[in-house]
Amino acid sequence: MTDISVTSPVERIARVMAAEVLSPNGEGREGTERPVSDMVDTVWKREVDRALAVLRTLREPTPEMVEAGRAVGPEPADIWNAMVRAAIDQHADEVV
Repeated sequence: MTDISVTSPVERIARVMAAEVLSPNGEGREGTERPVSDMVDTVWKREVDRALAVLRTLREPTPEMVEAGRAVGPEPADIWNAMVRAAIDQHADEVV
């Protein structure tokens, strides 16, 4: 069974975008003692519009995503997870 998040997808995406801007390598910013996670808590809302744009783009699945969703069964969380994983895998295949 797929885990169910209590945080909205928009907030999760916005937080990831903010964290990437603040610390692309995950190690924090030089010259600051403040943890990146604290900074993300402060600025993630600035990324909401971009996060919404990402989700709007995902409204139309690719054929690979549809097939992955069909293959996992009737549970909506499992279908969503499979479809998103298929999108990620499709990108990885295109990059290689």
